[in-house]
Amino acid sequence: MYSAELKIPGGKLIRVKFSKREDKISDIMISGDFFLHPEDGIEELERRLTGTKIDLKTLKDIIRNFFSEEYVLIGAKPDDIIRVILLAKKA
Repeated sequence: MYSAELKIPGGKLIRVKFSKREDKISDIMISGDFFLHPEDGIEELERRLTGTKIDLKTLKDIIRNFFSEEYVLIGAKPDDIIRVILLAKKA
């Protein structure tokens, strides 16, 4: 299990835990004290990340596309989630 957390300066805390298989996310949980609207969006984001490669380009594509839809992140930025996933991968 890989995990990391990041306190955003002037913002919220983001925590990520995931398992990987062959450099792909096999299971992921994103939590923290940030807000995501609509609230069920976190499960959808986790679903979209499952099975994807853990590299900057892939994560940017998935996460930025996700937040270009109807989802709004409050207290952090989409790139902060990318940063925490990559931090966890290094751990």
